Amino acid sequence: MRLCSVVIDHDEVPAIDVPYRGLVPLSAVDPDAPPDLLDVIGVLSPRRLDTWTRRAAGLADDAFADPATLRWAPPYRHPPKLWGIGLNYVDHADDLAAAHPTAPASFMKGDHTIIGPGEPIVLPVQSRRVTAEAELGIVIGRECRNVDEAEALEYVAGVCCVLDQTAEDILAENPRFLTRAKNFPTFFAFGPHLVTTDEVLARFGSLADIVVGTYRNGTLQRSNSVANMLYSPQMLISFHSKVMPLLPGDVISTGTPGAVVISDGDVAECRIAGIGSLVNPVVGAAGIN
Repeated sequence: MRLCSVVIDHDEVPAIDVPYRGLVPLSAVDPDAPPDLLDVIGVLSPRRLDTWTRRAAGLADDAFADPATLRWAPPYRHPPKLWGIGLNYVDHADDLAAAHPTAPASFMKGDHTIIGPGEPIVLPVQSRRVTAEAELGIVIGRECRNVDEAEALEYVAGVCCVLDQTAEDILAENPRFLTRAKNFPTFFAFGPHLVTTDEVLARFGSLADIVVGTYRNGTLQRSNSVANMLYSPQMLISFHSKVMPLLPGDVISTGTPGAVVISDGDVAECRIAGIGSLVNPVVGAAGIN
């Protein structure tokens, strides 16, 4: 299933995107469903997804809206935690002449960084070199602690597209400035969809077959498959669950195949075939009132 959030009557509400039919608010399918997609994640189950699929199929065509006519929001605005992973593709580490990490090079971001599809990435005045990085996001579906890799996917609600931004010149001054370089407002875009794990595995068979592409102004800059990560999504889930509990709605952004420098007027995009396309314009700080 492809879950998302859209703006209806000034509210950001969860919805289901049904191929070839359109978007329908989740409340039209299940009046008892939570009004925020973050809370929906906490009640997802195969049985509930099957019920929603059957109910959506039974709705009249006029219950659905054309996705192009709606304003999209991020799936949700306040995840419990946002984990980012640095240098997780061999090729990207080689590009930067960086040593391959001997364990996941993880960092955290605040939810003030979150934007949704179409919302502008704002270049901070403190930085003269900002990059956008397309990544596969893993959304945790239920609390996990000290889980093994073999069972890690049992705790995943689904996956999403991510654009993770970095003030590279600040980071270049000192690697200990990573938190500052990663945490300017608008530095984490995700969406438009949360594609549930059952649909992902039915399409790909394995997360390793997913290909992530970083685009600027519609042109592919770098791409790579999840199979070429240093640390698989399952390993990242297991590793971080042994650091602290992972909670429903936590996002692990699994690293980029390559970053692209962005400037005022550019359009950044994360494109993942079979998952979706996340597009965000780029503006200078002076362009925001």
